[in-house]
Amino acid sequence: MELLVVDDEETLRSVVSQVLTADGFTVSEAASGEEALEAFRAGSHQLVITDIRMGGMSGIELLSEIKSHNPDTQVVIMTSHASLDSALTALRAGAYDYLVKPFESLDLISAVAGRAAEKARLVAQNRELLEQLTRANQELHEAYQALKEVAVRDGLTSLYNHRYFQEAFAQEVARSKRFDKRCSLIFFDVDNFKHYNDTHGHPEGDRLLKGLAQIVMTHSRACDVAARYGGEEFVVLLTETGKEGAVKAAEEMRARVAEHPFAGRETQPLGRVTVSVGVASFPEDGEEAQALLECADQLLYRAKNSGKNRVVAAGVTPSSPA
Repeated sequence: MELLVVDDEETLRSVVSQVLTADGFTVSEAASGEEALEAFRAGSHQLVITDIRMGGMSGIELLSEIKSHNPDTQVVIMTSHASLDSALTALRAGAYDYLVKPFESLDLISAVAGRAAEKARLVAQNRELLEQLTRANQELHEAYQALKEVAVRDGLTSLYNHRYFQEAFAQEVARSKRFDKRCSLIFFDVDNFKHYNDTHGHPEGDRLLKGLAQIVMTHSRACDVAARYGGEEFVVLLTETGKEGAVKAAEEMRARVAEHPFAGRETQPLGRVTVSVGVASFPEDGEEAQALLECADQLLYRAKNSGKNRVVAAGVTPSSPA
């Protein structure tokens, strides 16, 4: 342990240093408070033993500077019988202990320094344990957040899963009802997906679904909830969005999927990978989450039965895609 002895009296400083060097400390000396402070800031002393009265900076002032720089450093004050009140002031200011000059025994120096060194070791150990606990808590928090995220995500596409969507959808409809807001639901699935799987195999089918999910995530707002509903079915919950905005968003998404160069798309019946889309909006298409979902599902199948690769919304004439 590195120790700094501070006293403007060379003989006393030398005696203390010799005793503590013999005790196994790595001892540095300073002849003034100013010199000691400079050495302390440049080094890594865990323990400082300083006279209380010196020319220039006093031991109390040095103590204050040391504690402001490193509160864990243990400081022992050396004082005379006539200055015991100052020693008590030093203890209240954060000094660990004091030694009275002249020393009754050199063993007393060793005893006080040994206790202070043990205190310094314990403080350092406690701080290290605290840092380890802090790191462990942070790692646990990060692991919890990761597990929490995994629990609400679809394993294949990384979109939200069916359970999370149902909870978020119910909450959003309730919020829209309470605050007189609008929300809409886009419900779609991949046209002729079985044909794609049968032609190219399920691994390619999985890659197609992941690519489709990427398109959805890229072109959704941060406030929207995009989820894999099941199989090749997907949903996007658009918060605070009426039917007109939802139909526009659905049409843009349909077009992006149709334009995307999915592998093997030319073997599909329409010559490309396409989706059929149903759009339902709160409150006109249903005032409860389940009613909206059923409406969007019915509109999706109307899109499929009317030629696929199109968006259908109640009360809106479907466009004829190129």
